[in-house]
Amino acid sequence: MKKIIHSILSSTIFRGRNTSNFKGKENTFRQFPYEIKVIAEKLYIPWAIAISDEGNLYFTERSGRIRIIKDGKLQPQPLITFRAPFVSQGEGGLMGIALDPNYSQNHYIYVMHSYAEGNQIYNRVVRLIENNNRASIDRVLLDKIPGGQIHNGGRLKIGPDRKLYITTGDAGNAALAQDPTSTAGKILRIELDGSIPKDNPFINSPVYSLGHRNPQGLAWNSNNVLYVSEHGQSAHDEINIIKSGANYGWPLVQGNEESSEVMVQKPLIHSGEDTWAPSGITFVTQGPWRGKLLVAALRGQRLLAMSLNGRGTAVKNVEAFLQNRYGRFREVIQGRDGSIYLATSNRDGRGNPDITDDRIIKLIPK
Repeated sequence: MKKIIHSILSSTIFRGRNTSNFKGKENTFRQFPYEIKVIAEKLYIPWAIAISDEGNLYFTERSGRIRIIKDGKLQPQPLITFRAPFVSQGEGGLMGIALDPNYSQNHYIYVMHSYAEGNQIYNRVVRLIENNNRASIDRVLLDKIPGGQIHNGGRLKIGPDRKLYITTGDAGNAALAQDPTSTAGKILRIELDGSIPKDNPFINSPVYSLGHRNPQGLAWNSNNVLYVSEHGQSAHDEINIIKSGANYGWPLVQGNEESSEVMVQKPLIHSGEDTWAPSGITFVTQGPWRGKLLVAALRGQRLLAMSLNGRGTAVKNVEAFLQNRYGRFREVIQGRDGSIYLATSNRDGRGNPDITDDRIIKLIPK
């Protein structure tokens, strides 16, 4: 493990207005306000991280393993290794993870994974139960979500309302995103037992919002407003504020485009002709970046820090950190002590891995 202290890291600063494509100059003399420590390396495509009340990190590897970092050390044995019909193909595999709010009592873990049925790839959300440092499937909560080689979504988070939120991509079939009867290209919302919340916008449906291409990140601000990151087509990557029952336009529109067919929600911000490939997102509640929305960028190979206005409805500026230092970032999450955790995704076929990839990195407030 290597430890980097007092690094001067490149920081690209963008300034603009809501839904703008930010462009700006490079600033290489900005003091980075965190100490950087690599806490796990030589991993295989880590995808998502969940943190227990005790501060242990539970993370998925897309190849099918859940692993744990306890007391700062990677545990040698995985919690579970998924087997067939589980598959890890293209962008699919073991993706999102969330711990039950009462995990210390019930030991429930929620994950989303891909599996094969004949020649078809699907995704499903399952509840695991942990016992003596081993986990097994307890219940399938949501099944037959269309999947494929691309655009599986895959993020899971439990919201302030104690509902389970799930991002799903269009599975390479753009029309599914506008089909209210399909679970593809959506933000889904279910109870922790898999049932449908009575206040969902569509009767007896897990669909919470539609018109999404490949949503990758979920985060709530201090006012319990839900934000989602989403991959655009080649460019026009988006951060959206999610409203119950709203349509986000794909494939009819992207970015700031208008639709004559349906009423669509415009993004909080989009990348314009640039490509971020935003993945995990988190709001920082303490420390040097308090109040900022952090965005892990895959193709951008950087960590974006967005400053929002007081209502959270407009982006005031965007700063880019760690650019091209660790490669592609898949996940970002804040720990209970204010530390920030990042996971790289350089062994996913689209990066340039070195001998230490993939890694989980801890940013410790100075």
